[in-house]
Amino acid sequence: QVQLVESGGGLVQAGDSLRLSCAISGRTFSSYNCGWFRQAPGKEREFVAAITWSGDSTSYADSVKGRFTISRDNAKNTVYLQMNSLKPEDTAVYYCTAGRSAYYAYTSASEYNYWGQGTQVTVSS
Repeated sequence: QVQLVESGGGLVQAGDSLRLSCAISGRTFSSYNCGWFRQAPGKEREFVAAITWSGDSTSYADSVKGRFTISRDNAKNTVYLQMNSLKPEDTAVYYCTAGRSAYYAYTSASEYNYWGQGTQVTVSS
């Protein structure tokens, strides 16, 4: 059974930075593509960022491109989301996810098999 545990969320002011972490256990971490999605109150879950199993390729939502960076450390079984220049519209529950390995960083939630419980990020103006 694959388990994902997110950490690093919190309350920050606009313009601040946060780094989310996701520890993945249960199977070989390096065999999974990973991603981050988020869901704001009253909205559908949306794609944020994704990274291939090797870390060689990444994808980002247009709304976070240039501000967020996804990375992974296969030795630590952990994927990260560095969030800079945070905006109030970034407020959401952020979910870590893992799916089949691929050479491209797919962005559809339906392609991911495993999900974490989520961590709250709140950005005040």
